[in-house]
Amino acid sequence: MRSMTAFAPAAPRRAIQDLPDELISQIAAGEVVERPASVVRELVDNALDAGATQITVRLLAGGVRLIAVEDDGCGIPREELSVALRRHATSKIRDLQELEHVGTMGFRGEALAAIASVSETSILSRLDGEDKAWLLEARSGELRPAPRNRGTTLEVKELFFSTPARRKFLKSDATELAHCIESVRRHALARPDVGFAIWHEGKLVEQWRAVPLAEGADRNEALARRLGDVLGDDFIANSIAVQRTSASSGITVYGRAGLPDAARSRPDQQYCYVNGRFVRDKVLTHAAKSAYEDVLHGHKQPIYALYVEMDPARVDVNVHPTKIEVRFRDSREVHQAIKHAVEDALAAPRAALLADAAQAPLTEAGPPAAPASLGWQPSTSPVRAPMAPQVQYAMPLQEAAGHKVNDLQALWAPLCEATPAPSASTTPAAATGLAWNTATTPATAAQTATEIENTTTQPSAPDSPSADTTWPLGRAVAQIHGVYILAENAQGMVVVDMHAAHERIVYERLKEQLGNDQPIASQPLLIPATFAATPQEVATAEAHADTLRVLGLEVVPFSPKTLAVRAVPATLAQGDAVELARSVLAELEQQDASGVIQRARNEILATMACHGAVRANRRLTLDEMNALLRQMETTERSDQCNHGRPTWRQLSMKELDGLFLRGR
Repeated sequence: MRSMTAFAPAAPRRAIQDLPDELISQIAAGEVVERPASVVRELVDNALDAGATQITVRLLAGGVRLIAVEDDGCGIPREELSVALRRHATSKIRDLQELEHVGTMGFRGEALAAIASVSETSILSRLDGEDKAWLLEARSGELRPAPRNRGTTLEVKELFFSTPARRKFLKSDATELAHCIESVRRHALARPDVGFAIWHEGKLVEQWRAVPLAEGADRNEALARRLGDVLGDDFIANSIAVQRTSASSGITVYGRAGLPDAARSRPDQQYCYVNGRFVRDKVLTHAAKSAYEDVLHGHKQPIYALYVEMDPARVDVNVHPTKIEVRFRDSREVHQAIKHAVEDALAAPRAALLADAAQAPLTEAGPPAAPASLGWQPSTSPVRAPMAPQVQYAMPLQEAAGHKVNDLQALWAPLCEATPAPSASTTPAAATGLAWNTATTPATAAQTATEIENTTTQPSAPDSPSADTTWPLGRAVAQIHGVYILAENAQGMVVVDMHAAHERIVYERLKEQLGNDQPIASQPLLIPATFAATPQEVATAEAHADTLRVLGLEVVPFSPKTLAVRAVPATLAQGDAVELARSVLAELEQQDASGVIQRARNEILATMACHGAVRANRRLTLDEMNALLRQMETTERSDQCNHGRPTWRQLSMKELDGLFLRGR
């Protein structure tokens, strides 16, 4: 059935004329005021710009019936109260130069006018030094004196009363309240020096006290306290500090990045700030996610709170009416600054923190507390006497049956002794088609890994208790089912997945050894695979022909609307050539070419490392197990394997005591 509008007659022409100011403000309110949380965001922005140190938000019915924001800022003079409600009236900027270097939260000068057009709005403000405050009713324009301390209170009643259609789209009071709390939470994370309180229906819902920052003190300490107050102590326990300043761009990135183990199924704890302003930007999100590529398992979402400080002239905040989106003059340098900052923080093995805890002297109060950033609780069990000096000896049977960790060719050997040992041409790397160019064949890649592993010396057995405690992952005690290594350290027991741990070690060494200048070997297709391409895909294939060749792909135009795939990476020769080409072209269109090359290269190296690592059910001697533990302590990102799974777990003495009900 056809729509009735298809037969509706054309409306008669109407004259072009100026819209009334109230209607203009209501149209602007459609962009600025989406829900009560939008009003809370704009009013808290103004309070922060006024220099407030304490902000209180009072709500009724989730902010629909009442939104009141009180602050102790500088206040507004009596003669400027009526001006504040006019469209595009502001004290933040005066000319284009100030707009391009804006450093305040608000600057557009349209929020109050838009809010007043769809609600009953009033402003109560008092300057420091004046004997009374002044109250202005926006609807009537009445101005009268009223009692108040220094600062400003802005009340918004009956939101969307003049636009009933907009009010019907609001959700339940509980949902709107949650959005209002989230809006204040975002401000609180950016300003630990300001206290925030949220009241709903006369009850205190949230309160975050100001964190005083003494002159010369580390701002990261105050920020960590505020993050713990707002996001919970678990966030601090499962995250590490980030601090890096780019020498070339001058961009500073600081904050906290969550450990890979703390990743969530939803991106609900990802906060990015640019010059103190909470923003949602694809560049920032992609940069943070890229830093987790090697350590995140599956489709998990990392948690982080990252703060970017840069020259205001290099970022345009006048992009969206809500000021939640920004545009960077050079998005690549911002992307690299964030990615490298988070990568550097995640690269350090967390086992090193155990060494710091182990070196703390034992007292009668109990053993040393584990680092807070690792999320372990200090043990409250009685202090145990230090272990007597012991010497570990490898059993001759294990020595005969074991396989050296630094001998990759032996580790690639089949489990069954009846199976013939593989030759150089039948290593798993070659069998799976992990071929590089002639300069780096599978055989040379295996030799490279072998040479790297051979440089690691086998540690001797410890001869004193102090030698045990200086090793973060402790000393090996036993091997379970040829899969896990049990080790003893100062905190308790460490369980290591030997294949996952060795896989990461080989992977990192291969990346370091092979570098980034090796092209990926390609295999020509007997019959080129053609597919219908969009104009963007054709343009990308022509513009990035050299990049595609480095990746082992040859994609050339076959016709104005068709592309032909003539060669694919040798490792993916049996895959879908068209699907591979489309995905690479789509990524090249959106991302930097060097990043695409690096990711593709790392995927191949990860596959090689997986085949080159020690396999399950391989019997290792105690010396070999200790050698693996020592390598883990010095290898970057050794806490996760190439697939993002954890490589080791710590069980404290308190947890072990709890399993056996000791001390109860």
